[in-house]
Amino acid sequence: MKQDGYDPILTKSRWLLLKRPENLTEDQEAKLKDILQYNLQSVRGYLLKEEFQTLWTYLSPGWAGRFIDRWTTRVMRSKIEPLKKEAMTIRRHKHLILNWFKAKGALSSGVVEGMNNKAKLTMRKAYGFRYYRSIEIALYHSLGQLPEPPLTHRFC
Repeated sequence: MKQDGYDPILTKSRWLLLKRPENLTEDQEAKLKDILQYNLQSVRGYLLKEEFQTLWTYLSPGWAGRFIDRWTTRVMRSKIEPLKKEAMTIRRHKHLILNWFKAKGALSSGVVEGMNNKAKLTMRKAYGFRYYRSIEIALYHSLGQLPEPPLTHRFC
């Protein structure tokens, strides 16, 4: 655009396009309004990103699945390579995304995160074990809350 004699409209607007619209200041809203008047690839990417946020308003997994299919098709036709890569990832993991709509807040990932943290801590403590089987037994005892075997030596 600068070569064609236009003012550089996209300078200092990177975070403006990445921020959520409700978090924008008044000056940022005005600049965004100016940017959205142009038919640029970054503007089309921004509009597709914002459109994807409507996915989380659906209640039914069926309708959410249809939305994902339509959105990914639009992205694949947009010729925006980084978004195409994301669309392919979303298509591959569509069934996992739709699980969120099936559970709808009934399940929390906090338990899984806690177990992962406990497993990492146990493996860190097991550093220096010679055999994998020893680490496996340590994981069974810590995650399964099994009793530890009696020690053969006394340590003071």
